[in-house]
Amino acid sequence: MVELIAKTACDGLLPITHGSVTLSEATPERITAVAAFEGQAKPLAEALMASNSIAMPAPNRSTGGAKLRAIWVGPDQAFFVGEQLSCELGGLASVTDQSDAWAVVRLEGAHAVDVLTRLTPIDLRSSVFKRGHTAKTDLMHMMASITKTGDAAFEVMVFRSMAKTLVHDLTTAMTSVSARDIA
Repeated sequence: MVELIAKTACDGLLPITHGSVTLSEATPERITAVAAFEGQAKPLAEALMASNSIAMPAPNRSTGGAKLRAIWVGPDQAFFVGEQLSCELGGLASVTDQSDAWAVVRLEGAHAVDVLTRLTPIDLRSSVFKRGHTAKTDLMHMMASITKTGDAAFEVMVFRSMAKTLVHDLTTAMTSVSARDIA
């Protein structure tokens, strides 16, 4: 009988550092997709605040912190990344465990914006894209969720099947940016 071994999406690929930028894998305990049923957005938001002390995020925003973050992914929809939600949302929303469906990486360092700018069309300058901002966007040729988690830190999520491509594309951009700084 074959023994299956659980592996993370970026197993054996990360961490990588080039110049001032580090790419590492984030391995959240859980990723839960929550989508409010029609007319239930307000009761859903109230239930999440009462039981988990976390707000449903506004469009293109994230809420929460290191233990549990809510990332906007569409109207009245969010990914809850981190700890498991501690409330029953039946009747308020559809709830789907997405934990094994996503590759999640952290890009950190003084030139993290320069790296991402080579791969995505959105404006990531700190004057525009502040901590807690998030965007569903193209990253090279993949759809991605990019969330700013710190002054020079981003969390990037892509479909798990694209993990190796994500690491390749980010590493290529990191190498290019670090070479620019050396020259």
